[in-house]
Amino acid sequence: MKPCLAVDIGGTKIAAAIIDSGKVQRRQQIATPSSSQPEEMDKALEELLTPFLDDISTVAVASTGIINDGVLTALNPLNLGGLNNYPLRAVIEKITKKPTTVINDAQAAAWAEYKTLELNMVNMAFITVSTGVGAGVVINDDLLIGANGIAGHAGHTLADPNGPICGCGRRGCVESIASGTALGQAGKTYFGDDCTGEMVFKHFSQNDPNATDIVNGSAKAIANLIADLKMVLDIELVALGGSVGLAPHYLELVQHYLAQQPSSYQAKVQHARCGADAGLIGVAHWANKTH
Repeated sequence: MKPCLAVDIGGTKIAAAIIDSGKVQRRQQIATPSSSQPEEMDKALEELLTPFLDDISTVAVASTGIINDGVLTALNPLNLGGLNNYPLRAVIEKITKKPTTVINDAQAAAWAEYKTLELNMVNMAFITVSTGVGAGVVINDDLLIGANGIAGHAGHTLADPNGPICGCGRRGCVESIASGTALGQAGKTYFGDDCTGEMVFKHFSQNDPNATDIVNGSAKAIANLIADLKMVLDIELVALGGSVGLAPHYLELVQHYLAQQPSSYQAKVQHARCGADAGLIGVAHWANKTH
């Protein structure tokens, strides 16, 4: 694997590092500009990336949102503010003068998890349950991206046709029930208007019945999502990540509800193993494969 400058752009932070033979080197991180204006993002990326440029020949970027032909968009454009339709690849290539690969961050994390598997599998999914719900899917030893970069946005599949309105505009998406944001919203009825997903888990750890019902609903939605992915894509393994996905006892709940499905709908579910740098590692591996 050739050395590569990998960049991970999230809602709160932007990380960059040189990835050499799968190892993270010289990692740097800054806060994502709060203004969501293109000029501020341009400036932040230039300041972060310039110190690396003499030591690399390619750039690989994992970003939140949908990446369609190098352009950043989203199912809910309001989430991006002024960055909707931001020409991410063109901006990076202008700064670095290097060929640049850009994919969604959950897709990148899925590829990282796949490349570190110790088991001989060709079909797997990475699901992140955090502020939102996202996924990346590997089928037949290849990362599924899709014609428009949408592949893997499993958080916007249907969980409950009578459920809450999702940020994307559809009613009852998995994200509107299972995400940390959804947990906090559901918890406001019982724990106050300032309730967050983290607060719900605190009450859950104290065996509060209302918090338990909310967390169980989230885990059940994720279990049903996994069952659907098994039927559609014949996945063998799911790596579960994100702040909710990695919360104490959440994996066991998902496994419990999945075990209630007929055996044909079941797949192995384990915690994601690549941690906070999964996006960096995965997108570097993907760039190495595709160049």
